[in-house]
Amino acid sequence: MSNKIEAIKSEVAKVVVGQEKMIDGLLIGLLCEGHILIEGIPGLAKTTTVNALAKSLGLDFKRVQFTPDLLPSDILGAEIYDPQHNDFKIKQGPVFTNLLLADEINRAPAKVQSALLEVMQERQVTIGEESFAMDLPFFVMATQNPIEQEGVYQLPEAQLDRFMFKLVVGYNSKEEELEIARRISQGMSQEIEAVVGKDELTKMKEAVKKVHIDEEVERYMIELVAATREPAKYGLEEIEEYIQFGASPRVSIDMFKAVKAMAYLRGKDFVTPVDVAYIAKELMRHRIVLSYEAEAEGVTTDELIVKILEAVPIP
Repeated sequence: MSNKIEAIKSEVAKVVVGQEKMIDGLLIGLLCEGHILIEGIPGLAKTTTVNALAKSLGLDFKRVQFTPDLLPSDILGAEIYDPQHNDFKIKQGPVFTNLLLADEINRAPAKVQSALLEVMQERQVTIGEESFAMDLPFFVMATQNPIEQEGVYQLPEAQLDRFMFKLVVGYNSKEEELEIARRISQGMSQEIEAVVGKDELTKMKEAVKKVHIDEEVERYMIELVAATREPAKYGLEEIEEYIQFGASPRVSIDMFKAVKAMAYLRGKDFVTPVDVAYIAKELMRHRIVLSYEAEAEGVTTDELIVKILEAVPIP
């Protein structure tokens, strides 16, 4: 099935230059049915990449621009009064799709962000007294801008924990930026074709589940998560004061799924510690709650994860 992965990447590459780690992260999310949070400054093709991915998979795709005046009903839908029949009808919102792009999710207040909690966890939406199961596959890809301070609302920990990955997107290389500028200035736009259908995506997911993880690698992953909660037990007394709360059990669950998908993307049928290290930051950076001391000293979760990877013995 790896040729299908290459076909998807080729289609996305028609409109996106570089950003391989972001594309890998989005593909892992799709293969594991996990939601993805993408953080980066404007203009780094976050929205374009998600749109291209949806088209290459032939999935239904909808985009919601989050703003401070957005209401939960603008996303989920609402009961609408029908005067002809003297009754209420359900008008479904944009959340009824396969791939929902929540653009600039941190621009909407908590009541709107929390409207996504049920659908992200349960794959269902409750409107009035009725609950509606989502058509599968269903994924939320959310973007946020880290440099804005005016009119933004920080995502609560409970919401962040529901995202499998937090991808941090950086600038392209100079060569990649040159290619982007040339393409756009010359009007070189290519149509993206659907190269993988829902049935093939289902087969790929089943193949991912069959990827083998050795027991030693399984225990290694649990040790990594445990080290975020009790760093002193791993000789990391110097970082203990920086962590208020370690990673939740959802990290362990998501890690076991994600490393299988990572191995599958690399064309392997078994997981190695290298696969674990490659995506450790993406899995944990948004799920470790920093203490006041860490924020005062400018310590980041990525720095702490690197120290944990160095301290926990590799099998």
